[in-house]
Amino acid sequence: MPNTDPYHLTTADTPHSAPSAGGGADVVGTLLWLLLVISAAANMAASYAGSDLVIHLACGSVTALSATLLVVRRLRGRR
Repeated sequence: MPNTDPYHLTTADTPHSAPSAGGGADVVGTLLWLLLVISAAANMAASYAGSDLVIHLACGSVTALSATLLVVRRLRGRR
């Protein structure tokens, strides 16, 4: 006899029990956030250490690129 309780949320017969196909996008977003934090921290550490300009430019470029990609992904996700 099937469960007829409308408030019972865990049934095997629901069509939404299959995993969603968009799970890989969350991994990309997580990696972009991680890259953003690491590159910003590396740029800060390079500032305190008085490193060469090339290191600042490299860290800043990675930070700007990852932030731009996060904004683009957010704007595309709204549509």
